[in-house]
Amino acid sequence: MTANHVGVVGTGIYIPAHKMTAKDIADATNGVWTEEAITQKLGIKEKRVPGEHDGTQEMGVRAGLDALKNTGIDPKEIDLVISIGEEWKEYPLTTSAIYIQEKIGAANAWGIDFQQRCCTAVSAMKIAKDMMLSDDEINTVMIVGGYRNGDFVDYTDRAMSMMYNLSAGAGAIILKKNFGRNLLLGSHIMTDGTMARDAGVEFGGTEKPITSENLNEAYKSLRLFDEKHMKDRLNEVSMPNWLHCIDRAFKKSKVAKEELGYLAVLHFKYSMHKYLLDLLGLTEDQSIYLSDFGHMGQVDQILSLHLALEQGKVTDGTLISMISAGIGYAWAANVIKWGPIENEHCV
Repeated sequence: MTANHVGVVGTGIYIPAHKMTAKDIADATNGVWTEEAITQKLGIKEKRVPGEHDGTQEMGVRAGLDALKNTGIDPKEIDLVISIGEEWKEYPLTTSAIYIQEKIGAANAWGIDFQQRCCTAVSAMKIAKDMMLSDDEINTVMIVGGYRNGDFVDYTDRAMSMMYNLSAGAGAIILKKNFGRNLLLGSHIMTDGTMARDAGVEFGGTEKPITSENLNEAYKSLRLFDEKHMKDRLNEVSMPNWLHCIDRAFKKSKVAKEELGYLAVLHFKYSMHKYLLDLLGLTEDQSIYLSDFGHMGQVDQILSLHLALEQGKVTDGTLISMISAGIGYAWAANVIKWGPIENEHCV
């Protein structure tokens, strides 16, 4: 085994204790959505919501510490901390990676924040791999972050039903150069700038600052700025773009897509989840539908892999694809070959 490669050492997760049930969500819509519809159409049995001390950065620290515990990695061995945590955090303009680095004891690392909304984890894994293979001084990387964008959801906004699933939590994944197993293979990412301003938090930036007049509205102003354009465009391109990313990731990995054994995918409505599995020729046992957690943004793929390892859905020899999508709009997919690596895959 001579060629440089990057392997996944392991994962860590932090899940808040507090929950919001399908009934709670239905009640928050003032009866526009029923509990049955929330469960069956949106695929949410319950989702996690933050407690008093569940700040975005602090949840990232807890997930990072969990990853260190699960893997046995010495924090001083980490060369780089990449934060994938959201911009909605304890203090604006603080760098989450540097905070997490300090709190987990990664004294020899440097930190940087990356952001691509719910696509960030998969994209950060590609960036980390590329950095590791091009820089002799980066051998161990922690990708870590927290998410609680559900704070901004106005459940009385009918256009926002696609985001009723936003929840809270944090995840971490550790990558190591020449680890010898769990090889991170190819990745592919796409973005579509025609939707760059179709969704976001309306108040709190330089265009529309928070004032005493809009204060109550501002903190529930995650919304679709152009609902028709975004939904029409997503209906047209989203699934083809996802499939293109998956196809390209497998082609770059030099393995057949038919070998895919586990899909780590974000939470979205159940009918689309099932449709995607059918398109890929997978059974429901080859993925985990996150109906008990909701959508933790970019944490979903790490959570899915974490749960799959716990449940025995991923074992040595399993070919994994993590897929993601984020408003803006972005799509991404990667391929991971779990277990001891083969020399021909050391690229």
